[in-house]
Amino acid sequence: MDDGDRLRAAVSEHEPDLAVVDVRMPPSFTDEGIRAAQWIRDAHPGVGVLVLSQHVESAGAVGLVSQGGFGYLLKDRVLDVAEFLDAAERVAGGGSALDPQVVASLVGGEADALADLSDREREVLSLMAEGLTNSGIAQRLVLTERTVEGHVRNVLMKLRLPHGEDTHRRVLAVIAYLRASAGSAGRGPLGERNS
Repeated sequence: MDDGDRLRAAVSEHEPDLAVVDVRMPPSFTDEGIRAAQWIRDAHPGVGVLVLSQHVESAGAVGLVSQGGFGYLLKDRVLDVAEFLDAAERVAGGGSALDPQVVASLVGGEADALADLSDREREVLSLMAEGLTNSGIAQRLVLTERTVEGHVRNVLMKLRLPHGEDTHRRVLAVIAYLRASAGSAGRGPLGERNS
């Protein structure tokens, strides 16, 4: 599709398993693709969205990363057709595919900031990554919810995550944790484990 409106119309008409979207689309070639991707995820949650971009454009992508069925790949790093197809299949099936450079941008590039966390803060962050709420974390660690809130606040502060109405700081913290965990295991540009 050559613009966001035609893309939205085509998705509504055909309900594909996957929409591959360029970040920059006509008419302004700024963020039409990200806006179209968000619309697709809101209006058609069963449709996977794979965003392609020449450069990392983190504005608008944070909310999408927190949902399943989303991928964000950099065009110049998608060199292997089989890897691209694998990423597309994962996203179409409700999974995700994120280029490590995209993840680094979303967490502010502070990969070693996790080293500043205390053992308890790392434990809280790992439970956040499991999807637990503050209440769930408090129950698991036998702490008060207020204590957990303090640990979460410290984690977000130490990771130097950006404030903002459109920023899901908790999601970014989990992404930083997962990135650090996966980084030592050796992962490829599309998020798959290297053999």
